[in-house]
Amino acid sequence: MNIEDYRDFCLSLGDDVEERLPFTAFRYASGVLAFYVHGHMFAFFDCDHFGVVTLKCQPDRIGLLRERDDCIGKPFNLSPKYWIGVDALRAPDGLLRELTRNSYEIVKTKYK
Repeated sequence: MNIEDYRDFCLSLGDDVEERLPFTAFRYASGVLAFYVHGHMFAFFDCDHFGVVTLKCQPDRIGLLRERDDCIGKPFNLSPKYWIGVDALRAPDGLLRELTRNSYEIVKTKYK
């Protein structure tokens, strides 16, 4: 999936989705685009080097996902207990969409 399609998909998840560049004060993270629901992040990636998308995930699913799909790895700069990194250029589009929707639902449900 390319960066524009992925951005459009994230924004289509609900009217409550916001996008922000939260790390502009940091030289090496100024291009990170993050998506939020109820003020809490559910997905982010580096616009300058689109490759890994970091997503929230249920802890009991993470091990199985990593074993089953080689496009699933550790998240960028967050706890690997609750977050995953997905190689957006190698992951099947359906899997990336499913994991992104799952992340959105986790955060939306938790912070209603």
